[in-house]
Amino acid sequence: MSVTPSSPDYIIPKLKAETIASLIKRGTRLDGRGLHDIRQVEIIPNYLPKADGSALVKLGNTQVLVGVKLEVGTPYPDAPDQGVIIVSAEFVPMASPVFEPGPPDENAIELARVIDRSIRELGAIDLGKLVLIPGKKVWVVWIDIYVLDHDGNLVDASSIATLAALLTAKIPKAVISEEDEQIVIDKTTHVAQLPLLKKVVTVTVGKLGKALIMDPDLEEESVLDTKIIFAISEDGKIAGIQKSGPSSVTKDEVLRATDIAIKKGQELIRVVEQAVKAAVEQAETKEEKKGEERREVFEAKESVSKEATEGEEVEETFETTEATKKKEESEGEKVIEEKEAEEPAKELEEEEVEGGSAKKEAAPTAQEEKEKQPAEVKREEKERKAKAREGEAKEAEEEEAEGRPEKEQEEEAKEETEAKKAASGEESSKEKKSSSEENLNSTQ
Repeated sequence: MSVTPSSPDYIIPKLKAETIASLIKRGTRLDGRGLHDIRQVEIIPNYLPKADGSALVKLGNTQVLVGVKLEVGTPYPDAPDQGVIIVSAEFVPMASPVFEPGPPDENAIELARVIDRSIRELGAIDLGKLVLIPGKKVWVVWIDIYVLDHDGNLVDASSIATLAALLTAKIPKAVISEEDEQIVIDKTTHVAQLPLLKKVVTVTVGKLGKALIMDPDLEEESVLDTKIIFAISEDGKIAGIQKSGPSSVTKDEVLRATDIAIKKGQELIRVVEQAVKAAVEQAETKEEKKGEERREVFEAKESVSKEATEGEEVEETFETTEATKKKEESEGEKVIEEKEAEEPAKELEEEEVEGGSAKKEAAPTAQEEKEKQPAEVKREEKERKAKAREGEAKEAEEEEAEGRPEKEQEEEAKEETEAKKAASGEESSKEKKSSSEENLNSTQ
């Protein structure tokens, strides 16, 4: 992008220009500021999260965005042991009606060169610490300036934004291969801050007649006779001076402008430092807060996990208790079943013991009953026994009688018949006697 090559860049009505000039000559300004007052400065460091360093600066209505990017490159032949700085400026067309698309014109180039010289001549960056492979590979620091809204004094706004961006810039992690010296860059990891030796800003002083004003806005720039730009370090050193405009300046005016520029330059550097410090603290606080939130989430997860574990332990304990209880109940039931199984056996043993005792006790009773049986039963038993004996005797006689003479057999048969009759008479008398005894006993 570039500014349209026209002269003048911005045109205002003649009456308004005369009013502005008249107010300045009387020591006041159209926006109410004093001649040596600057507009309100707002600095937002780390505006671009993906850049290695960045800042957005608002100087009144002028807005400038600066981004810093580090890449691996080749050093200059005359400085093989130093890093490289490259500054570029781009005037975005939406920033002003006079900006048009196209390559940078002399205004954009002048802006970039002023910022470049102020950094390089003062040695603001320690280029010796940006060497990766001496004579072959170094860090290249790209400083890109984007003018987003043009309302005058672009150089001062750009220098303030550049200083803030450099203060926030960090060097990415670089891994160098020992075999082929290949370098791998990890943009997600930063290993160190960009090494700064000096802090520098520019201060623009405008001249209208014999009056000197600080930080002219766009309308004031259109009526100025000339401008002087000073590059000032934090210790009050002047890194460079550049004049623009057709009018001349006297030695006294240069000296007065220098004193004003040094004072205002140191004030601006302190403003930038405070803004960056506040931004860093805010970022740290934010990170701490995120860390606390992550820690709280982690602790909450740990607590939930612990509670779950405790719950599982309680459940396992409960299940173990239940299992033990069930086991005890099962064992108790087994014991009861064993007892129940033992009781019938015991009862059976007791019954057997009782039965044996009863049998023992009942034996005399049976004997007694047997003794008390009637005489008829006894008689029948005797008859059965006698018949059994007779049968046995008969069989024996038959066996002996085989082969005897018939006469002897007949005689023996007669003798047996007589003996039976005699025995029958005796038994009858005995039964009568026994019956009479029983009747006598029953009578008694």
